[in-house]
Amino acid sequence: MEHHDHDHSLGQDIQAMLDMTLSRRQSLRWLFASAAALPLAACGGGGGGSAGESTAGTTPATPTTGSSASCALIPEETGGPYPADGTNSSVGGVANALILAGIVRPDIRASIAGATGVAAGVPLTIRLQMVNLKSGCAALAGATVYLWHCDREGRYSMYSSGISAENYLRGVQEADAGGMVTFTTIFPGCYAGRMPHVHFEVYPSLAKSTSAANRIKTSQFGFPAAMLAEAYAATGYSASVRNLAGISYATDNVFSDGTALQIASVTGSASLGYVATLTVGVSL
Repeated sequence: MEHHDHDHSLGQDIQAMLDMTLSRRQSLRWLFASAAALPLAACGGGGGGSAGESTAGTTPATPTTGSSASCALIPEETGGPYPADGTNSSVGGVANALILAGIVRPDIRASIAGATGVAAGVPLTIRLQMVNLKSGCAALAGATVYLWHCDREGRYSMYSSGISAENYLRGVQEADAGGMVTFTTIFPGCYAGRMPHVHFEVYPSLAKSTSAANRIKTSQFGFPAAMLAEAYAATGYSASVRNLAGISYATDNVFSDGTALQIASVTGSASLGYVATLTVGVSL
């Protein structure tokens, strides 16, 4: 697939960087507060029973059509300007969520490592089935995924004005024996110029997921266009309604060359929450 250097236009990226208000002291606290916090073990499946937890797994809804491919290499895509994987900087220093205390977790709605914000929005459970093309698309147990996306206002933690001191909507999970990784999160907003999407990087193991140099795949996935209007009718997504009206998969600068392997199947509703499922083929 065609690669792109940024999710946003250059002007938007520059403005985002100018808007950053994170102090050097806060950034350094992220970078070094976790010196002894490298991941020790992967967390289990979905998040615990806290208020606002998604109940989408029990929603008796018909799946929205998504990708049916089960044995194909997921396309390589840009990580965009806000990866927080140690490859670029925010105000005050390198932005690296991979070394944060508690970054290995199934529920990514709350900030960690001393930050206390919690992302609000429609509950979403993300289930990625990792398969290995070198083994006939067998389940890839032990593969590790770092996943991140914007909040319902279209902002990215650790970078965007107003939430540069937060690190929510970012997390790491190790695939279980069936090759599955699961994240509890919120449905991402739609910002100007992009269809709603989720970023992720794949690592060969949990032990190697603390350095972006070890990633074997960077990609993105989106959602069926037919369900977006319902999701964005929920409280807090009014800007997404306006932005979605001006974009499509055909004009999106990442997905315009095809989405056959990058649209998750979705069940659920805005009132009860959604479950998004995608098969991710890698070669390892």
